[in-house]
Amino acid sequence: MIRHFATDSPSRMKRSLLPDAVEAYVDATVTETDVQRRLRSETARLPNAGMQIGADLGALLGLLIRTLGARNAIEVGTFTGYSALAVAAALPEDGRLVACDVSDEWTSIGRRYWIEAGVADRIDLRLAPAANTLQALLRERGEGSFDFMFIDADKTGYDAYYEAGLKLVRAGGIIALDNMIWGGRVADPAVNDADTVALRALNAKIAADRRVDACLATIGDGVMLARRR
Repeated sequence: MIRHFATDSPSRMKRSLLPDAVEAYVDATVTETDVQRRLRSETARLPNAGMQIGADLGALLGLLIRTLGARNAIEVGTFTGYSALAVAAALPEDGRLVACDVSDEWTSIGRRYWIEAGVADRIDLRLAPAANTLQALLRERGEGSFDFMFIDADKTGYDAYYEAGLKLVRAGGIIALDNMIWGGRVADPAVNDADTVALRALNAKIAADRRVDACLATIGDGVMLARRR
């Protein structure tokens, strides 16, 4: 869930450190379905609109799913369901996404659009603390049972979600973590709030982690891509 930057338009939320004109150009290159556009538009009017991912990141998630040939995916942090919609639409008809969130209010918005898009049957929404759901998935399905994981939730919980993902995701699978640049705060040693410290430490950990091949991509607010070895 992105740390947004102020703009003069509630429907045009700034989502990266790119100059406005370049960010608008990137947005214009992204192909979305009508359902995706309307979900983003509805979410943009909400008080917490900044937690929604950008269309470019949604396109990247879909591309990763298709490139991996993924059939089983997990996301930690669903909000109003745009990322779940992007992932589920890229899965095969018998593919499944386990979506972890704690808010029935926000996810109820997403469920309407999942139904309209015809992908609701691919999404297993679990309303519970994500740490509990991930442990339940380890018991239910075992290690290496997922192809892909997307993490976009409480920042101080990222490390625990990443560690669980390394058990749940198969060798060759990918864990993607959003907000890893955090509006540039991770690069400023004078900023030491809990969220920034947690993300900064996890960036360093993943970069040195011999269990994965990793790349911090400057898409949106920064996406760390970790391929499990």
